[in-house]
Amino acid sequence: MFKRFVFVSVFAVLAVGLAGQASANPQDLSVAKALENTFAEVADKAGVAVVSISTIHTAKMSGGQNQLGNDEMFRQFFKDFFGDIPEREFQQRGLGSGFIIDTDGYILTNQHVIAGADKIEVTLSDGRKFPAKVKGQDERADLAVLKINAKNLKALELDDSDNVKIGQFAIAVGNPFGIANKPTVTVGVISALNRSLPRTLGDKDYSDLIQTDAAINPGNSGGPLVDIDGKVMGINVAIISTSGGYQGIGFAIPINTAKRVLSDLVSGREVLYGWLGVNVQDLDEDLAKQFGLTETKGVLVARILPGSPAEKGKMQNGDIIKSFDGKSVENVRELLKLVGRAPIGKKVKVVVLRDKKETALDIEIAQRPEELKEYAEAELGNWRGLEAQELTPATSQKYKVTEKGGVVVTNIEPGSPADEAGLKRGDVILEINKKPIKNMKDYDDAVKSAKGDALIFTSRGYAVIKEEVKEEQKDNGQK
Repeated sequence: MFKRFVFVSVFAVLAVGLAGQASANPQDLSVAKALENTFAEVADKAGVAVVSISTIHTAKMSGGQNQLGNDEMFRQFFKDFFGDIPEREFQQRGLGSGFIIDTDGYILTNQHVIAGADKIEVTLSDGRKFPAKVKGQDERADLAVLKINAKNLKALELDDSDNVKIGQFAIAVGNPFGIANKPTVTVGVISALNRSLPRTLGDKDYSDLIQTDAAINPGNSGGPLVDIDGKVMGINVAIISTSGGYQGIGFAIPINTAKRVLSDLVSGREVLYGWLGVNVQDLDEDLAKQFGLTETKGVLVARILPGSPAEKGKMQNGDIIKSFDGKSVENVRELLKLVGRAPIGKKVKVVVLRDKKETALDIEIAQRPEELKEYAEAELGNWRGLEAQELTPATSQKYKVTEKGGVVVTNIEPGSPADEAGLKRGDVILEINKKPIKNMKDYDDAVKSAKGDALIFTSRGYAVIKEEVKEEQKDNGQK
């Protein structure tokens, strides 16, 4: 009952104060006091298990790099007269947070907190310091487990993050800016779920994140986001900020994401991810219409990678994935999550929509390659605002294209239908309205016969180029 009515009671206290009354209702004050005590108890419970993590990374730089600038000719001149300039070492220091997950000294944190560190030191809430070793790390999930030589520590209980709800209390614990041994506590709510951030840090996959307005600042990374019972819901990982400080939008990795790989991290085993081997994209209304669909649920296969499980399983470009291993798929985010979690070597049933008919494919999931082959990042782009050329060795080199067929987009007219469809210079057009484009003759024939909105398939995926409306048509429509 207390948790159900807490918001009403707290706002009632505020309303009384704003109305200018001398004292609040004793019952309201009692509820507010109970809430205050609850936060204090959570702070005590979580605080003893939260640690500060400091790192040192030693880098080497030649004296020439440091003192002589970037002028290679001058540096060579200096070397000819004075010989090699000795390398100089400098230290980069880092700071983050973590929390104890086992009484024998296992600590969970973010992988980016300890990445590249030569030395890691953990400071407990009581001030004791311990050197730490990395037991396991998963760059993609941005998770790492450390081990310190300590016993009988206080560990935090891990919650079920699948049960987290928008609006519930969220308490972030950590050591921002490294200003104190004891962790700080900030209180807010869960403001959104299933958030994603762009991949700007190597291979890290920041998807399915918990969003909170509890203050998260530099140094909080790796600390826990706990509920009102002091159980861990997530691992604080990032903020959105224009200043580098807290602005009300913070993110945490759901603790269930960590649970799935925790045993591998503790044991030092490599964390493996399933791989399907396709480039995919979400459906919008225009694409759905072109494929004869009445809804945008499902994932459009834009490209099959050679030698991939998808190719071996007879998947085709233009297939629309509706379910994966018995679970429905509505968007790319859901598909990536399901594929990544699929056991390596398992045969899964993938149901696709092909030519408006459902087809079931049996595909054996493979291990995600360490380094995927680089494919041309075609950028789509003058029929309906685009110009194209034959794909020759010269144009392939100019636009860095690896495709063996198709035509390359060489120019885009700003504001044109092609521009609005997202096409850019360097894209390779492979199909127009499902007709294969191998050369400029195919392209010219397809362009001449295209009427209405046109479905374009390029090396980067599908797009719909709207029919160009001429000025006289616009005028007629206004009369």
